Amino acid sequence: MGTVHWVKGHGTENDFVLLYDPDGTAYPDLDAATVRFLCDRRRGVGADGVLRVVRTHAIEDGRAYAGVAEWFMDFRNADGSTGEMCGNGVRVFAHFLRDRGLADPGVDLPVVTRAGLKPVRFEADGQLTVDMGPAGFPASDGLVLTAGGRSWPGVAVDMGNPHGVAFVDDLSDPGALVEQPTWTPYDVFPKGVNVEFAVRRGERHLAMRVHERGVGETRSCGTGACAVAATVARVDGVGAPATYLIDVPGGTLTITLRSDGHLELTGPAVLTARGEIDV
Repeated sequence: MGTVHWVKGHGTENDFVLLYDPDGTAYPDLDAATVRFLCDRRRGVGADGVLRVVRTHAIEDGRAYAGVAEWFMDFRNADGSTGEMCGNGVRVFAHFLRDRGLADPGVDLPVVTRAGLKPVRFEADGQLTVDMGPAGFPASDGLVLTAGGRSWPGVAVDMGNPHGVAFVDDLSDPGALVEQPTWTPYDVFPKGVNVEFAVRRGERHLAMRVHERGVGETRSCGTGACAVAATVARVDGVGAPATYLIDVPGGTLTITLRSDGHLELTGPAVLTARGEIDV
């Protein structure tokens, strides 16, 4: 592939390498090995994932939206696998486009992902809000999540990607989260799962840790924060509209449950560095 020009960014310390490839010709052969190299924190740039910035008409997964939105977020996990959706990533993606003069901060920016269209709003205070769509609750009776030698009952949540949410007494309970948490029954998440461990901090205020599928423990997860907020609202019987604060190791995210069933994710996005690397 030769030289790769990259930009680094993060949303509540969930960090990404962005590759600008508007016509799908600069990095058409972005394979799993290259993604792993770019995300390696010792040999490469270092990140939780790669976001390839490509126009919808230039990538097969985006062509159905070519008349609706200009930009597609081609998201790859740090292990090289393809991801459906990333809430922190969408904010960083939109911020990148605004920084390049390719998005009007006064107008909502539609971003296409493998989980569908995600409109992004640029807030006056510099934060960004993403319409994450509704949360789904697949059948998960008897779901048990296990980490650090301990187990908890879990709730399966679909945010365009799969999540398993467990409430713990203390955020240290799951241990180091070096290994992927396990789950039973296995067929609840046949393609793997992002697992959130959450505790209550106060009225509509929670904290969480997350082990992301294909990455490991990360400092934040936007879809995971939405999954936690949707789960606790369901458990508590809280109706919409309602707003939750979710503390993650990298900061705080705001989740709003709208009356139409959609969830909005609000948080920061920062671009931190740029450069080139020979892969």
